[in-house]
Amino acid sequence: MDGTGQIMDSKKRYTAGVLKYAQMGYWDADYVPKETDVLAVFRITPQDGVDAIEAAAAVAGESSTATWTVVWTDRLTACDQYRAKAYRVDPVPNNPGQYFCWVAYDLSLFEEGSIANVAASIIGNVFSFKPLKAARLEDMKFPVAFIKTFPGPPTGIIVERERLDKFGRPLLGATTKPKLGLSGRNYGRVVYEGLKGGLDFMKDDENINSQPFMHWRDRFLFVMEAVQRATAATGEVKGHYLNVTAGTMEEMYRRAEFARELGSVVVMIDLVVGWTAIQSMSYWCRQNDMMLHMHRAGHGTYTRQKNHGVSFRVIAKWLRMCGVDHLHTGTAVGKLEGDPMTVQGYYNICRDTQTKMDLPRGIFFDQDWGSLRKVMPVASGGIHAGQMHQLLDLFGDDVVLQFGGGTIGHPQGIQAGAVANRVALETMVLARNEGRDIKNEGPEILREAAKWCTPLKAALDTWGEISFNYASTDTSDFTPTASVS
Repeated sequence: MDGTGQIMDSKKRYTAGVLKYAQMGYWDADYVPKETDVLAVFRITPQDGVDAIEAAAAVAGESSTATWTVVWTDRLTACDQYRAKAYRVDPVPNNPGQYFCWVAYDLSLFEEGSIANVAASIIGNVFSFKPLKAARLEDMKFPVAFIKTFPGPPTGIIVERERLDKFGRPLLGATTKPKLGLSGRNYGRVVYEGLKGGLDFMKDDENINSQPFMHWRDRFLFVMEAVQRATAATGEVKGHYLNVTAGTMEEMYRRAEFARELGSVVVMIDLVVGWTAIQSMSYWCRQNDMMLHMHRAGHGTYTRQKNHGVSFRVIAKWLRMCGVDHLHTGTAVGKLEGDPMTVQGYYNICRDTQTKMDLPRGIFFDQDWGSLRKVMPVASGGIHAGQMHQLLDLFGDDVVLQFGGGTIGHPQGIQAGAVANRVALETMVLARNEGRDIKNEGPEILREAAKWCTPLKAALDTWGEISFNYASTDTSDFTPTASVS
């Protein structure tokens, strides 16, 4: 054996029977990852009595080539190359019994341009492994050689702004409410009011597809009439995220084709359609000059808990590679999960050319995106005009700010709600550009603007004190330390 317990004698290594994963070669503390390796960090909670290094080796083994017993057919392969290698284990700060383990995978273990294959490899089996109480995929790093096998977003932030002719500010949106139950005509009325009032986009929500109360075709017709009327009335390019999610890929294509024929600039899909369907729709959008909006429906079932599942930062990386133009990435100040630092990490993954390791924001690796187009993050869920200064300070300009209830629930009506959001946004952008401290002066700036904008005043009076101050479950394990001058 070597110093790690790995059996080096091939006669003993391939003797029939059961060996520990570390002995089989899935642990190597001296391994130096290659530039072409795919890297992953897992959070693992071994069962009582299971050594952390052996658990890490098991993760590497079960996510690459291992099985529970010795198989001599390993020798028919380049097995030393194909074995993933756990090479580092650290205790998780302030979480006894949990460990971060780093695993390196040879690039040849993955099919080019397939996130479905990445997911099947990295999370396909090991999360059910009995020696682990829990496991979570925290982060991944992909070599540029692999990144370049993916086409990425069909449009990207730069081209999207050029198509929309909107620069220098965040984009504004709203989700049609109630998301279920409206007729096609009334649904279209909501869309028109929001766009006419100053929003750039309206959107379908994740679960509006083609129900008995409103067939998808009716919705598309009434919505696109609303979009075109609002475009004519305002002189601005407008859009609506038409959800083409359906039970089959063929039906999704049919709905997307109809959206294109009606003149839509964007279609939408839900995360639950799966990785292959996402990449297929991305390819279709690229061929048809359409933007692709991704609603992350269902992600919380496996991204929210810190001890088990898949971090949303990994999902964001996979989706950028799959090729989506918009991605719901959290608000930090709204009703949905996510603390500011962690959410900023998701935004960085969407918008960076090169993402730098940033442990307080949950990012474990540098990532060169290899000229892959950038994804426009979407902030949506329980936000309102009174938080405009916080949102702009946190996320900057390249973001879609979506106020659903914060538009449609306005006491003076939907169009007034849209006006309030547009005035709040442009007021805050102007104040920032003038050098004011919007983070601290924001409420005062908004109240001053509200003196000459009745819809904004009504919005602030209605929601100004509303916040969702609950502790986030998915926070970074690394806190920034104060610098010493």
